[in-house]
Amino acid sequence: MIDITNKINTLRIATAQAIVKVSKQETIDSINNNTVPKGDVFEISKAAGLLGVKKTPELLPDCHPIPIEFAGIEYEINGLEITILFTVKTIYKTGVEVEAMHGASVVALNMYDMLKPIDKGVEIHNIKLLNKKGGKSDYVDNFRKDLKAAVIVCSDAISAGKKEDTAGKAIIKKLEECEVSIMDYTIIPDESDLIQDKAKIYQNDGADLIIFTGGTGLSKRDVTPEALEPLLDRKIPGVEEAIRNYGQNRMPYAMLSRSIVGTYGKSLIMAIPGSTNGAKESMDAIFPFILHLFRIFKGARHD
Repeated sequence: MIDITNKINTLRIATAQAIVKVSKQETIDSINNNTVPKGDVFEISKAAGLLGVKKTPELLPDCHPIPIEFAGIEYEINGLEITILFTVKTIYKTGVEVEAMHGASVVALNMYDMLKPIDKGVEIHNIKLLNKKGGKSDYVDNFRKDLKAAVIVCSDAISAGKKEDTAGKAIIKKLEECEVSIMDYTIIPDESDLIQDKAKIYQNDGADLIIFTGGTGLSKRDVTPEALEPLLDRKIPGVEEAIRNYGQNRMPYAMLSRSIVGTYGKSLIMAIPGSTNGAKESMDAIFPFILHLFRIFKGARHD
């Protein structure tokens, strides 16, 4: 199965259809009058669909087990055609398109099985996805494409040449995936004055995002939050919470991180962990969705 551990939970909705076509009006009348020998076609087929949708990952090897939090079935009769509409909802990391199509298929197949004794011309048609909602694809086209970022690595060891930076490079990779241009990338020691100076310089130079990695722990040299907090006009606690919550779901020490996020002039400042996994997971937790801020924060300044 595809690895979805880096994704976040969002509301996922999908609606699929299947069409059952009968060959005579008498069949439709029997369904409506509940005189089909095998029982109530709509209700029994609905029950079959509800059971079937829960079995989707057991039948299709690449489907993830998903908590089905809603499944709704509707019928529309148009002449000799019965349209089945099957809607599935969940709050999870991956979509429910296949589940909706599988559910519609099972409903249709059960209807076929119940109707074949009275109508030898029953057919199943047009099993397809009608619509879906949720996940990154629903939002990505709304993000601005003219943003630029500065990435600053805060580390005594890396600035002294004793270690190689991988966290900053992971941040840059994520930014580039989100079509944010990199205006600068630099490495500095854990010094409050230098951290503040870099923030002021990049803010004056028009950076949309100023991202610091490192110095968010609890050692004596971890001073990035203390250096940046006095500069912030407004903190954004929800983003800080999202970063920590995402990390905590992946390793127990994430609660010790002191990541901060806030606005400074016309820039967004972030201070995130300096470990490679910590930096990568922090970016995965909030990107690209945090870029929506620039439609609110800066309006149409570049549009």
